[in-house]
Amino acid sequence: MIKEAIATGDTVELAREAACRELGVESYDAEFEILEMPTKKTFGLFGGNPAKVRVFIKSNPAEAAAEYLKKILGHMGLSSVDIRITEEENGAQLSLSGEDIGFIIGHRGETLDALQYLTGLVANHIDNTYYRITLDIGNYREKRKETLEILGKKIAVKAVKTGRNSSLEPMNPYERRIIHTAVQTVEGAKSWSEGEDLGRHVVIGPEAGERPLPRRNFNNRSQQHRPYGDKPRTGYGNRSPKPAQSTAQPVHPPVKQEPKSDKNAPLYGRIDFKK
Repeated sequence: MIKEAIATGDTVELAREAACRELGVESYDAEFEILEMPTKKTFGLFGGNPAKVRVFIKSNPAEAAAEYLKKILGHMGLSSVDIRITEEENGAQLSLSGEDIGFIIGHRGETLDALQYLTGLVANHIDNTYYRITLDIGNYREKRKETLEILGKKIAVKAVKTGRNSSLEPMNPYERRIIHTAVQTVEGAKSWSEGEDLGRHVVIGPEAGERPLPRRNFNNRSQQHRPYGDKPRTGYGNRSPKPAQSTAQPVHPPVKQEPKSDKNAPLYGRIDFKK
């Protein structure tokens, strides 16, 4: 990619300096070509043209992003990381290799995504145009893509079968697009995104919407009060319930009272003698 500016001046040098100021670079950092040489005025009054110079620099957003990434990794204690640049349409992929660099990926690629975002800002600052930067370590991106595709299809099949929606964990826009694409391959399923910012996530559900849950029948009152079935509960296991014990006292026949006898009493009763 080439960044250029054209300027004029009374001399070639003045025109060149003006063009460099427009680009925001030093004159020794840029190349230039003379488009028109200055001409003097006739008799100092008529005609004459200023010098016209084209100044340009060959900018490479991917190289600028790689240099920036090396500085960050150096501060992280990784000074021997190799960065391979692969040019792509509207962008480039930076593949990192080296010893003990797996921790750069982070939890579910969060650290790698953060570094990718920062290097993307640097790359887009070069030309002020959209230039996509992708970071990868050990083919992690491809493996993650395959995992998300399998997950999206599995949840989509489940949604069609059960008629219920399922929400996935928050993901970045790139991973959400992978899920949406995978769901489209399952007939009868659809997906959409919900949430804001870091909580943005994918929801997968049946294409016709959620099916209502079956309603329970409470018309049969006898069934309502018998949660264990039609048979009345008889106790634990197969044991029969013990008969209830009565608290009433047993009734005994009345006992016939015999008259008390006095062995010392006379046979015909008591006789008092007069004095």
